[in-house]
Amino acid sequence: MARQMTGAKMIVQALKDQGVDTVFGYPGGAVLPIYDEIFQQNDIQHILVRHEQGATHAAEGYARSTGKPGVVLVTSGPGATNAVTGLTDALMDSIPIIVLTGQVPTFMIGSDAFQEADTVGITRPCTKHNWLVKETDKLAETIHEAFHVATSGRPGPVLVDIPKDVQFANGTYQIPAPTKSHYQPQTKGDASAIEALAEAMMTAKKPIIYSGGGVINSGDKASQLLRQLVAETNFPITSTLMGLGCYPASGENWLGMLGMHGLYEANMAMHDCDLMINIGARFDDRITGRLDAFSPGSIKAHIDIDPSSINKVVHVDIPILGDVTSVLEDLLAAWKSKGSRTDQDGLRTWWSQINEWRAIDCLKAPQEGKVIRPQYALQRLEALTKDMDRYITTEVGQHQMWAAQYLGFEDPNRWMTSGGLGTMGYGTPASVGVQCAHRDALVINVAGEASWMMNMQEMSTAVQYRLPVKQFILNNERLGMVRQWQELLHGERYSQSWSEALPDFVKMAEAFGAKGILCSDPDDLDEAIREMLAYDGPVIFDCLVEKHENCFPMIPSGKAHNEMLLGDAQTQGVIKSDGAVMV
Repeated sequence: MARQMTGAKMIVQALKDQGVDTVFGYPGGAVLPIYDEIFQQNDIQHILVRHEQGATHAAEGYARSTGKPGVVLVTSGPGATNAVTGLTDALMDSIPIIVLTGQVPTFMIGSDAFQEADTVGITRPCTKHNWLVKETDKLAETIHEAFHVATSGRPGPVLVDIPKDVQFANGTYQIPAPTKSHYQPQTKGDASAIEALAEAMMTAKKPIIYSGGGVINSGDKASQLLRQLVAETNFPITSTLMGLGCYPASGENWLGMLGMHGLYEANMAMHDCDLMINIGARFDDRITGRLDAFSPGSIKAHIDIDPSSINKVVHVDIPILGDVTSVLEDLLAAWKSKGSRTDQDGLRTWWSQINEWRAIDCLKAPQEGKVIRPQYALQRLEALTKDMDRYITTEVGQHQMWAAQYLGFEDPNRWMTSGGLGTMGYGTPASVGVQCAHRDALVINVAGEASWMMNMQEMSTAVQYRLPVKQFILNNERLGMVRQWQELLHGERYSQSWSEALPDFVKMAEAFGAKGILCSDPDDLDEAIREMLAYDGPVIFDCLVEKHENCFPMIPSGKAHNEMLLGDAQTQGVIKSDGAVMV
């Protein structure tokens, strides 16, 4: 039913009609009419962040952990430009967020007014789509369209720029019919291509399933269908960083993460396979390594909702454009109609080879001495929290890769990390967003001290809203991944890869009104982690770890999957070079 109301009221009404319960934002002059409307209602909770970048990452955490779009509200000029990093991060990782920005009045646009910026121009390359609304009567339709675009097809961030006079003016509010949108992505896969993949599955001797974040974005049913496919075919499965949890880490067919810091058995299987089934991944360079040596002998199939991703990086033999859930349903049906057959002899030989690679135990990193190894810290965190209602966020760096290697995820939407953009400062605000969505769950942000300090101000947000997020900092007093590359590739010239002035994180926690815990002895680690878990408020846990630990396995830049660097524990009896060995 059409109703008359101000533009500001339209915005709040549209959010309610879209089922929004939480908005992350920061007020300013160009959005004060909207904030006035938020003040006069109780259906939507507004979370006051300390920086607009924090708002976007919090919305990403909320979206990734719930499957619902995250919503951000910021002012014009610097409010909008501060959101650009989060928009780009969400675009790279296909996270649906809606960013509402204020703008100077329409009659002042182009006059270099106070806090004016060309928000639409600035954000065009880092959004799925954006709009500048100059007429109040078009505002409701645009906001509802923004939600449709953000959540349909390949999800992503959108932005709606709203001048202040449009917010004050009266107009007509009406919910448009869903069929009115011009954006209607293809979800049904081509039947002949699905038939071709089903036939390839029947004859493959060395298959592998390569799953990605698109499985999680497609919804819980996609993960269920993927698990069914693995169970019924007995194919091995690996995943990208963004796909962790779509298949359970405890599953017998799980090979672990793929790629630059992926597991030895996953990378070797990818290199030697004869059928590679990409489900919802985009052939990121951190996955493929050297392109001309990527899975060189395989028939390649690619299932993806985004037509621009297919044949963009790797040419595939069986392209299937469509939604993962729909395509997997049709693929299972096609395969069953052909007798549900696989090459049993070939699979037995393949699994025998995979188990030989597994026996290398590429993540073996025993705790020795009185300095905590970061791998050990995460092994203990996993052991003490794996049976809890747990969500993990991370910052970016070595600790992120160790978390992906040593923490197991049984379900989708439990792992929030910055994959494509690699945004330091992502984890703390993302943990705030996750905790807002799951008030009674355990939310842990695995961090490095350098990355954590980039958005540490959001601890104030956590304290204000009584969000018991746990910040688990692996403190090596170094920019760990930068230092590792400098060691291995730049002659041990450690240019600007350490901090000479770090804060006392325990005192910092107390200054924020949170709890601080310091641990430097491996013998005290379990007790300290239990203390962190038992505290009913936000915690900063400063875990002092070995300063020069490297993250292995590692595919060096420009190398193939079968040219991995392994650490000392896996290479006993082999001639080593620089503390590692090329396999």
